[in-house]
Amino acid sequence: MPRTLVRFHAHPDDEAIATGGTMARAAAEGHRVVLVLATRGELGETPGMPSGLAHDERLAEIRTAETEAASRILGVARVTYLGYHDSGMAGEPTNHHDGCFAAADLDEAAARLAAVLTEEEADVLTVYDENGGYGHPDHIQVHHVGRRAAELAGTPRVYESTLNRDHIIGLMRARAAELGELADMPDPDDFDMGSPAAEITTTVDVRDFVGEKRAAMAAHASQISGESFFLQMPAEAFREAFGWEWFIRRGPRPAEIESWLF
Repeated sequence: MPRTLVRFHAHPDDEAIATGGTMARAAAEGHRVVLVLATRGELGETPGMPSGLAHDERLAEIRTAETEAASRILGVARVTYLGYHDSGMAGEPTNHHDGCFAAADLDEAAARLAAVLTEEEADVLTVYDENGGYGHPDHIQVHHVGRRAAELAGTPRVYESTLNRDHIIGLMRARAAELGELADMPDPDDFDMGSPAAEITTTVDVRDFVGEKRAAMAAHASQISGESFFLQMPAEAFREAFGWEWFIRRGPRPAEIESWLF
């Protein structure tokens, strides 16, 4: 039976990196996939763009177009935006600017998302873990706003997108020789993104969809350049790193590790 999956993300490109595989898989299985973005990523860095590009409406236009392209690759049926401004990285003055997502009123923002959930009759909503994956204020706000919106809309299933920290660290150490040569490769000793394996309730196998996921990431060229470690990873290593997507299900912990969101 087809169902509706709503993915709530902070900025364009987050959806491809964190949940691109499950989006493509859900769409391939006939489910409706809806992408909701809190912002248009106006303050994103621009490694894939010419130097001197202003962080203004022009960047928002570029990132919106990239999102449309990535969404077509992933089979997304609808893309919508909550209308907030990118808050910038943690500790920046922009975290407190009027109109930015991190400073938004919780109930007001949740009501905007709840309206989409209600309209779509969403069966499943995904947000981020409590640290937003890596501490970005907009990602942390996605966690709180998403949980509140699900309460308002009565969405039955809510999952927190995360990384299996233990898996990623193990991969980096096992492939240290080849991965260590890639630009911007994290140091496994300092890697603190995501969640420990013991906290994860749901591990989704998306190895059959890593091609779509990688292509969707590449579509966000202003943020993920061809020189990024994401796109420089050998195909096998990319499949090991991104061939699974991990979630923490809200509510009582399932008796066994789940393998799908429906």
